[in-house]
Amino acid sequence: MQFETGAAVEQAMDLFWRQGYAGTTPQELASAMGIGKGSLYNTFVSKHALFMSALRRYSERRLEYLTDLFSAPGPIGPRLKRAIAVLAGVGEHQRGCVMVNAVAELGAADDDVNRIASELFTQIEAVFRQAITQGQESGEFGVDRVADAAAGQVLASVIGLSVLIKAGRPSETFGAIVDGIIDAL
Repeated sequence: MQFETGAAVEQAMDLFWRQGYAGTTPQELASAMGIGKGSLYNTFVSKHALFMSALRRYSERRLEYLTDLFSAPGPIGPRLKRAIAVLAGVGEHQRGCVMVNAVAELGAADDDVNRIASELFTQIEAVFRQAITQGQESGEFGVDRVADAAAGQVLASVIGLSVLIKAGRPSETFGAIVDGIIDAL
């Protein structure tokens, strides 16, 4: 049976996002991807290798989203606010961020997860730094804060929001939190 690897990785990513790594069986992965278990192992070698592919795909998707968002014209503040909300999952679902979830579940024991997460977080922080610098140059944000430190704080806020969302905190509180992050800039 032929299948498209990219679509299969997307399906696996969604399942891992919903159930976590430990909570997802190879049979569930094969079923979600519409393939047999043999095809899963022939193509991806192991559940862990598929998980790494899913995390890399998640990273690509998030960075593509941010690139598109911040290459568009217009004020930076609303776009940064949207980026924070989307990355944390505000209003979309209660799954949090797949990368934050992966680090929380496996980070203490899995250097591969930590490496992929660290790379993504570093790239997101760089995007935030550039956006904050643009906002400072345009007068949207104050110039009294160092863009590097502010970008790190925004990233930490996104990660924290993601955890709160995953924990099931009432969603009506998140809009005010995101507004506060932007207002602090």
